[in-house]
Parts: sequence; structure tokens; C-alpha cells
Amino acid sequence: MNCVILQPSFIPWRGYFHQIQRADLFVFYDCVQYDKHGWRNRNRIKTAQGGQWLTIPVAASGTREGLLIRDALVTGEPGWRRKQLASIEQNYRKAPFWQEYAPLVEEIYALPGPRLADITCAATEAIARRLGITHTRFLRSSSLNARGERTDRLLDILGKVGATHYISGPSARDYIEADKFAAAGITLEYIGYDYPDYPQLHGPFDGQVSILDLLFNVGPEAPRYIYIWGSDGT
Repeated sequence: MNCVILQPSFIPWRGYFHQIQRADLFVFYDCVQYDKHGWRNRNRIKTAQGGQWLTIPVAASGTREGLLIRDALVTGEPGWRRKQLASIEQNYRKAPFWQEYAPLVEEIYALPGPRLADITCAATEAIARRLGITHTRFLRSSSLNARGERTDRLLDILGKVGATHYISGPSARDYIEADKFAAAGITLEYIGYDYPDYPQLHGPFDGQVSILDLLFNVGPEAPRYIYIWGSDGT
């Protein structure tokens, strides 16, 4: 059983959905520390000026040590949803598939809090289904009472869900202890992020943006630029 364990992110980029497509079970890794300046509550869209951040306001000013992703709360005035919807429309209303995917964006921005993960996990699942990924099951690691640190915690999760094969992004090579996976009888694979460029409304091309950019620009052809073209051949 293929499994991916990855921290939840806000409307993530296409590589995130490549991993979801490869997984039989995708575990949102929400039982680890919230990183204030990471991707948990924000992502980028492409604009004529370059790029723009879409950020969910989180009660993390002066964040205490040990705040877990699952406990991060959305804060700030409610206008952030309206403002971000307006920014997305302003930058993508001329894209070929704006009309087709605008309702999906409205659905995402209507998701309730108060917890950040409630929004980001639900949004990711909605986008995955829209991409035609129907076989993957989703689970939050906080429901498993995982124990240990780093590799040991990953293996604890994998053991509890009955996984036999673990798929990871390339950067995890720096800290994953492969010998422990072998000892546990779980095979280990590092997925590649070698994706082709796609027609983009605003040049020059920038691939490090939210999946929304791909959807608005190529529509139903989006999977061709994610997992069909992945460097691992899937």
C-alpha cells in the first residue's frame, strides 16, 4: 500500500498533487510544529508584476514553541477571504479556464475555520477530486497518536496504517534514515519534480506557484503537466 505523509499547505503547487496521485493513502502531517514562514497558510499566484502571496491570517504572532499545525487558528478580520478572491479574479479572469474553475475557488474560500488545517486539508481534497484523483484516501496524522521523532514518527504512522511503500519528495533525503525503513520492511521512493512548462497567462514562466495557476491556464489538461509527465514515468 503506497503512502505519502506531508504537511498540509494552502492551495499547494502541482508537485503536492503528484504525490497525492501516487498514494493509496495520503496522510496530512498535522501533528508536527507549525512553521510560521512556511507554506502552511500561504501560497503564490502569478501576476503581470511577477507574483503575489495569498496568506491566511493565523494567530502566530509571537508563536509559542511547540504550536502544532493542528492547533493553529485562523484570525484577523474576515475580509481576507473577499480580498483574496478579488485578487485571484483580477489576475486570472482573462485566463482560458477562469469561468470553469472560479466556482472551485469560491468553494475553497467558503470553507469554515477556526482551525487552519480544517481549511487547508479540505481545500486540498477538493482540488484533488477536481483533478480526477478518486482512488486516494485522506487521513490526518493527529488522529493516529503518532510517537517518536522524525523517521521514527513516520514509521509509527506507516505501521499504524499498514503501509508497505513510502513515497517522499526529494528534499527528505537529507533527514530520512533509510536503514530504518528497510528494517521495518517498508520500501522507500523519492519522487521527482521534473515538470514541463505550460502555457501561462503572465510571462516569464514561473512554476513555483499554486495549482490554481495551472488549472486556470490549461483546465482539464492539468494532469498532463503533473503526474503524467512526472520524472518517475507515471
